Amino acid sequence: MEFEALFVQYLTEVFPKEKASVILSALEQEPSTSIRLNPFKLATPPPAFLSEAEPVAWSKYGYYLKERPIFTLHPLFHARAYYVQDASSMFVGRLFREYLSAFQGKKIRVLDLCAAPGGKTTDLAASLRQVFGDNFLLVANELVRTRYNILKDNLAIWGDPNVLVCNEEPSAFAALDGFFDIILTDVPCSGEGMFRKDAKAIENWSKDNVELCVARTRNILADIWPALRQNGLLLYSTCTFNHYENDDTIAWMLENFAPTHCLTPQRLYPGVELTRYGYALAPGLVRGEGQYCAALVKGESLLCADDKNYDDKKTDGKANASKRKLGAYDDYFLQDMIYMEHNDVLTAYPQSLGEDFQFLKSHLRSLSAIITVGKKAGKGLVPHSDMLQSIAFNPAAFPSFEVDRQTALSYFHGDSFRLPADAPKSYIYLVFKGLRLGFVKNIGSRCNNLHPKNRRILMSIQ
Repeated sequence: MEFEALFVQYLTEVFPKEKASVILSALEQEPSTSIRLNPFKLATPPPAFLSEAEPVAWSKYGYYLKERPIFTLHPLFHARAYYVQDASSMFVGRLFREYLSAFQGKKIRVLDLCAAPGGKTTDLAASLRQVFGDNFLLVANELVRTRYNILKDNLAIWGDPNVLVCNEEPSAFAALDGFFDIILTDVPCSGEGMFRKDAKAIENWSKDNVELCVARTRNILADIWPALRQNGLLLYSTCTFNHYENDDTIAWMLENFAPTHCLTPQRLYPGVELTRYGYALAPGLVRGEGQYCAALVKGESLLCADDKNYDDKKTDGKANASKRKLGAYDDYFLQDMIYMEHNDVLTAYPQSLGEDFQFLKSHLRSLSAIITVGKKAGKGLVPHSDMLQSIAFNPAAFPSFEVDRQTALSYFHGDSFRLPADAPKSYIYLVFKGLRLGFVKNIGSRCNNLHPKNRRILMSIQ
């Protein structure tokens, strides 16, 4: 009861009493299910569940599903034709898109600081590609190693080659003086927006935990602030409701990181509440679990047109990067790539990121490309599915073969199976509804399944 009383008190300090009552009632109901399509991997025909889906107002590619399917048994889920993401969380992507036009005409560099499992990162990546084409860099960081591994897998399958990943403390970015144009800090929080989905979120909630989150968040913001360029944009978000972690933290930033100003929240969508400094989404008021976000500018105005590009400050790493380009694999991709080899495993990233990669690598020990090309074996290469999932992959580089749903699931289950006699031999990739799934080595009597073991379906597929 003490927990309930304190939570209600915190809730009514943010929302009017009548709206707080609506939220409390909604917390007793089942959560909604929503997905966001990958605009660069649209399946033909689209997933059947979209026929009864309803659009998310603030996300062009977001949909509420009528009921929650077993996503594990959907081949298109494994090919990242869509990402399962709470609709409230998609609002951060909406706020991100609101300000992208201020950065057009230059190469834009973005950091997603607390990125796992990758929902917001994939949303940012899709938006950046649609606005800037190949002229962007997105760095996704996650401190917790197990979560970092999940993040890296999700981003590799999503398939945007201009995303790099790292596993760093926030303080590691402080030396990157003004490198990033935009930083998203979706900080660890007390998780009030997770109450309907995770019973542990309720068990772990307390006044002490809220205070701990406030202190930790302010340390994170202080660490990361130097990495944001003058006149750059910081997006702050949490999945919690209380003002201590939200508006009060923004007020603290305005006081301690002057000159800084908060971009005034605008009335955008019904149910999205405006707070002193940002936006609050809560179940019952919107169809979603809960999100807070705000936008701050480091300086007096958002990216003045006459600002110099950060390239003027950097040491030139272009020569070093170009030496790593290996022409033997150029046919695998639709653009020029730089290749790196470690323990016979080949990874790649776009040549357009070469100078940025070299510069960042000198400060971030764990920086990594998301594309694994394959593993060297004798004079050849065993291709990896991450290369196939990249939107930079050249579909003519290997033969392909269209399969049905059950064969697709057998592939993701890690099974050995046999393809029809007319299927090409040697290394080929499987296709389902126009989307690339992964590699097999077809030797005729059977296929050697090359789907990564850590991504295999564990449940029965029958």
